[in-house]
Parts: sequence; C-alpha cells; structure tokens
Amino acid sequence: MTFSISRRRFATLAAGGAVAAALPLRFAHAAEFSFKVGTNVPENHPLNVHLRKASAQLAEATSGQFDLQIFPNNQLGADSDMLSQLRSGALECFLNSGVNVLSTMIPSAAISGVGFAFKDYGQLWNAMDGKLGAHLRGQITKGGLVVMDKIWDNGFRYVTNSVRPITTPDDLKGLKIRVPVSALWLSLFKSLGAAPTGLNFAEVYSALQTHVVDGQENPPAIISAAKLYEVQKYCSVTNHMWDGWWFLINRRAWSQLPPALQEKVATIVNANCMAEREDVAKQNIALRKDLAAAGLIFNDVNTEPFRQTLSKAGFYTEWRGKFGEEAWALLEESTGKLA
Repeated sequence: MTFSISRRRFATLAAGGAVAAALPLRFAHAAEFSFKVGTNVPENHPLNVHLRKASAQLAEATSGQFDLQIFPNNQLGADSDMLSQLRSGALECFLNSGVNVLSTMIPSAAISGVGFAFKDYGQLWNAMDGKLGAHLRGQITKGGLVVMDKIWDNGFRYVTNSVRPITTPDDLKGLKIRVPVSALWLSLFKSLGAAPTGLNFAEVYSALQTHVVDGQENPPAIISAAKLYEVQKYCSVTNHMWDGWWFLINRRAWSQLPPALQEKVATIVNANCMAEREDVAKQNIALRKDLAAAGLIFNDVNTEPFRQTLSKAGFYTEWRGKFGEEAWALLEESTGKLA
C-alpha cells in the first residue's frame, strides 16, 4: 500500500501530556501499537492541529489499540536527524518536505518545489493527487519508506524582508535571504540575483533580528506561527514555490500492523490531511489581514517576469536535467511548458 521548526519561545506539550490529552480515559491502558510522529513546525500550526485530531480519532477507531504520539517543533531533532531516526526505526513516522531533507535521499521528491511552476492550487493538486504524486510516491517507496497517499499542505511561499518590497526580479538583486538548506532553494534565488544563505529554521528569527540576513521566505501560516512579522517589514506575495509534507513511515514498523489496522490508519491520516489542506487555504486568506495588522506591509506580485528571468538564467533547463524527462513531463502536464 502506498500510501521545516521554530523559535524556542514556543510552548510545547510534554510528550506524556500530549498523549494523555489525545486518548479518552477508557483507552488509558498501554496501546498494542505506539507510533511516534515528528514534525518541524510549531505546536499551533495546522499540521500539528490535524495530527492531534488524527491521533484522537485513531484511538477511538481502534479502541486504544493504536497510539499516535505527536512530537512537534523539532522536539526530536532537526529534519536530518528525524529522517535518520525514521530510517533506523527509532522513529516510526515523520512528516517531511519533499523539497528539503527528503530530496537528499529521493532527489526527484523536490520537483514539487520548482520555482514559479504552479500558478494556483488547481494546478498543484492536479499534479500532486494525480500522476506526478503517484510517480513521487513510487520513488519514495523504492527508497525503502512507506508513504501515505496524500501530501499535507505547507502552502505557497511569500518573501519577507526588512529592506524593500519585492515587485520585480531586480528587487531581489543582492538581497541577503535565508532559505532552507536545499540545493533547489539556493539555485532558485541565485538565479534571481539574490544572495541566499541556507539556515535551519531554528536559526531564522535570530538571524533576521541581528540582520545576518535581510529576509526569508515561508508560507503565511509559518510567518505567523513563528512571529517573523516582529523582525520583518515587507511581505511580497510571490507564491514562488509550493511545499508540502509527505507522511512517511518506517517500513518495518508498518509491517507489524495487521492489514485491517493499516487500512484504518491510512484512511484516518489521509482524511485529516485533506482537512488540513482546507484549513491552510482558509488561513492564507485570514492571515494576510492579521499579519498586516501586526505591521507587515503587503504587496502583490506579477509572477511572469520572475518566470522569464529564471528561464533566461537556465534554471528550468538545469533542473529538468536533474529531475529527468519522465518526472519533468508529468510536472508540465499540470503546469504547462516550463523548459
């Protein structure tokens, strides 16, 4: 069956408390199967909100047989640490971006993050719930992991900075911008003339506060949850990249579950993924108003000049070669011609 992290100031629930809160009292006995799941975003992010709902539903649906324990906010380590733990079996589940650490193991997983590829959610979900997503899940499965059918939404990303609004590619020239530690992200912003620096998310707030970097890029839910508006002035709605989280499971741990239990887990996790997508989409609209009230100055962006700049810089041609013709053709089925 097939099925990025925040500042220390965020309060996180103790593991025992989180589990106790998720489980009805009549299921307080030890579960037959207990799976830990690690994430890299703050406790209050929709990802963790809906994972907690999935945990409670799983406890109910399995009469306490299956216990999903949520460890948000990099409690179990950085993304690279959690991926290593997942592969070794020390961690049963991990939600990871295909564009970030997972791509070090499955290079094609990063293709969903090609710069300015998707114009809207319609194109995106057509690809990720369709042929491209099926292809990527196949690659992840070949890599030795179990992956759920639906990818969770991290959202389209905006550029924030403390220097100037970003309205054209020229506005990015020389801008010191933090990006995740990823070749695709570095390549994207270098091709646009910026000066990107790869940093783990835990370092972002302080790097912005001390002006080690001028800006960063993230979806609005993370800009809000991590309170980045406190150390940034401008927010440009570039929608330059989409990112999501694959729900990954250690194959040995998954194989220990009876088939009927596997089906229950997959059904409930995927259903909560779809609810999380709806929540993130609604938040994208609501958060713009909230973030503006908190002091961020917003501007909309015409993305076509950015696409043209990337094309002239050879960005699309380079990454087409790296991802391969099969994956690139599946991408362009949804996005239209890129390179």
